[in-house]
Amino acid sequence: MDKQITDSITYIGVDDKTIDLFESQYVVPNGISYNSYLIKDEKNVVMDTVDKRATEEWYKNLQEALNGETVDYLVISHMEPDHAYNIQMLCEQYPNMKIIGNQKIFAFIPQFFNIENLEQRKVVVSEGDTINIGKHTLQFIMAPMVHWPEVMMTYEQTSKILFSADGFGKFGALDTDEDWACEARRYYFNIVGKYGVQVQAVLNKAKTLDIKTICPLHGPILKENLGYYLGKYDIWSSYEPEDKGITIAYASIHGNTKEAAEELANMLKEAGVEKVSLFDLARDDLAEAIEDAFRYDRLVVAASSYNADVFPPMSNFLHQLQGKNYQNRKIAIIENGTWAPSAGKKMLEIVETMKNVTIYEPMITIRSRMNEQNKEEMKELVKELVKE
Repeated sequence: MDKQITDSITYIGVDDKTIDLFESQYVVPNGISYNSYLIKDEKNVVMDTVDKRATEEWYKNLQEALNGETVDYLVISHMEPDHAYNIQMLCEQYPNMKIIGNQKIFAFIPQFFNIENLEQRKVVVSEGDTINIGKHTLQFIMAPMVHWPEVMMTYEQTSKILFSADGFGKFGALDTDEDWACEARRYYFNIVGKYGVQVQAVLNKAKTLDIKTICPLHGPILKENLGYYLGKYDIWSSYEPEDKGITIAYASIHGNTKEAAEELANMLKEAGVEKVSLFDLARDDLAEAIEDAFRYDRLVVAASSYNADVFPPMSNFLHQLQGKNYQNRKIAIIENGTWAPSAGKKMLEIVETMKNVTIYEPMITIRSRMNEQNKEEMKELVKELVKE
């Protein structure tokens, strides 16, 4: 990656290839990047810091880019520690540095840090405010709940760069050669997905700007075909299906529910369904299952009964979807139980709380192990699923 974004704007972030779980829950096999930027002008501006895991390398990058000059301003886009950990350190290194943030950011800072003379260092900005630093002018765009309440973005008017905070970010270090959409989608729905309304509000603001480059806090800098990335965010944040296809998510204790889910997947493939995505919720990456549930227009959930409820991996999956505002989909339910099937009822209770969801009927009930009648019922379900 070319660290020189423009003649005066430099990437000073760090790749983390040693992290196992991002936010202690998301598998990141290709690591993560903590992005930070330096704008050099009459006033030098650092755009966010990085996670404590990357402090030493980040500070070295900053010093090299400064080449003996000082830092005049720090812009804080987001107070989450993977971007804000080094705020106090930077304040101590540059005692005359001012901090640019909104009111909510300054409410959060004392919860994390004890910064000397904070009141004197504050530069409080709100929607549309601008700060001129020489040849560059920073314009501030509030983005509350994308995905914390204090988040803001910064538009640099001269170079037409949008510093987009966590927006347009993705999993994966910058030296990873992979398709943007897959890991950006998994990142979006698991981290930002609940806040589609708020993302739509920010996209409407973005439409008024002439954006040539997007600089997020995670993932690659986006310079070409920006309509593609903005279009993906528009689809994702409006909760509309991105592609035709069926996600089958199952939670099986001893393998019998798994057997039924796999049988259904084979039937669907034989029926010519565009895409069938199958997940074992007890073993597969939950974040990827959530990603595909949002990506495709139909969902089948199959689970065993457990403690007069539903097997916990399925309960967790459905509650995760519920918490991320899953909606505008069609859902089929398959339950399994030996003496008192309860999984279907419990799954239905969660699914019925979701907005604009159509539930296929009847629900299929397996008694311990799939039999010929269940196979016939699944054939009928396939007919209904394929109609879509």
